[in-house]
Amino acid sequence: MSATKENLKEAFAGESQANQKYRAFAKKAEQDGFKNIAKLFVTTAEAERIHAEGHLKALEAVGSTAENLQAAIDGETYEFEQMYPPMIEKANDEGHKAKRMFDYAAKAEAVHAELYSRALEAVKQGKDLDVSEIYLCPICGHIEIGKPEASCPICGAIASKYVQI
Repeated sequence: MSATKENLKEAFAGESQANQKYRAFAKKAEQDGFKNIAKLFVTTAEAERIHAEGHLKALEAVGSTAENLQAAIDGETYEFEQMYPPMIEKANDEGHKAKRMFDYAAKAEAVHAELYSRALEAVKQGKDLDVSEIYLCPICGHIEIGKPEASCPICGAIASKYVQI
């Protein structure tokens, strides 16, 4: 693999992480009453997103919707089958609080892969998903198609906590 391609992957990862980190920093600044600092963090996060998308485009990593769905299925499946299990085990061994979010993420990633699989089947038939509402559990990242009727199956959050996307 070329050095530039490796550099693009590293830059994409770094910019993506900066985007998420600055969004988290913005939430904290907002909670602390620093509205304008929060805006600065959000704006910088958006700039980092622009950089990340540019690097992803240069990597030619965005394909057709079907190709993108398959890449998403592969990524989510890797996470819940291979990436998170040893992390959960190590966090459990160490008694680290990260074990909870690792477990939530692993379970949510399995749901994401299943939803992407449903979407891919629809695309293969030339159709869009037949859904009108998609909800997200803001605690663990579980996604529910249609309004959640009960508590989150992963973290137990009450249905009213879900946010519609």
